[in-house]
Amino acid sequence: GFNENFYRRVVGGKLKYVLKTLERLVRLGVFTEVVNLVVPTLNDDLGEIRAMCRWVKRELGQDVPLFFSRFTPQYKLQNLPPTPLETIKRAREIGLEEGLRYVYSGNIPGDEGENTFCPTCKKALIERYGYTVLANRLLPGGFCPYDRTKIPGIWD
Repeated sequence: GFNENFYRRVVGGKLKYVLKTLERLVRLGVFTEVVNLVVPTLNDDLGEIRAMCRWVKRELGQDVPLFFSRFTPQYKLQNLPPTPLETIKRAREIGLEEGLRYVYSGNIPGDEGENTFCPTCKKALIERYGYTVLANRLLPGGFCPYDRTKIPGIWD
């Protein structure tokens, strides 16, 4: 969740320290990705998801990859249902609406949101199924083969 109460109650930490760490990593030039496990009833509020996307764009930049991962009941949260697929898809849509260029769906094998698309020409550059890369069309150095847009990442 993108609020202090969630972090204190569920994670046992403080959101402000997570945010400061992310800001520092980006400022130091460390390639950074953000993963948000979306848990039903705990952090699936679409308004908070939108606020987080706005924060990522404003403070980290539009090119920082953001993953919305589907929760499955495990360990201390076995009493909760899996995240509905539509919630993850809507979270991804919100990220794209807010101007983030690399927003992904996680833990939904076969979903289009697993793939990396060129933000300029919109063509699929890296196709995935779960954690398996099915196709990687990037040129050396991480460039789109269709329009030469540089795709952020560690490619060497």
